[in-house]
Amino acid sequence: MSIFFCRTLVLTLYLSLIQINLLAQTGEAMDSTIKKIVKSEEEWKRDLSEEEFYILREKGTERSFTGTYNKYKEAGNYVCAGCSSLLFSSEKKYDSGSGWPSFWEPAEETNITSESDSSLGRIRTEILCTHCGGHLGHVFNDGPDPTGLRYCINSGALHFQKEKSSDNIK
Repeated sequence: MSIFFCRTLVLTLYLSLIQINLLAQTGEAMDSTIKKIVKSEEEWKRDLSEEEFYILREKGTERSFTGTYNKYKEAGNYVCAGCSSLLFSSEKKYDSGSGWPSFWEPAEETNITSESDSSLGRIRTEILCTHCGGHLGHVFNDGPDPTGLRYCINSGALHFQKEKSSDNIK
């Protein structure tokens, strides 16, 4: 058994434990409280840009170092381009050198689900938006502390919401 397979298995088990922990805390299955967004392929094509459709609905990947948010440094939140669910905070973003926006932890764990991805001849952990099922990217166990995880996300799967300045609040 390769070390890559073992690490992927451990990561998948870790993400499963997060879902089990949520079940224990709330007393109900995570999926029973999550609002699912269902649209036809034509509706998705109408509502998304060509790039967003390719990434979110066809599980595409943008070329490394080409995405809008790879080097983006503004303070705020990253939401799903398909349904606007909160996914990541700029506070947990870092430069992994991979060429894609990378985060060490989601802003809201219940808004992200994972599944095994055996495309490209290897096993990886794909992450999806819990609400619309859109493909976001993959998660790897080579990230920084405190989680050791690297959520490698396609910019085309995200929209950015700038943090509101406290100076503007009266």
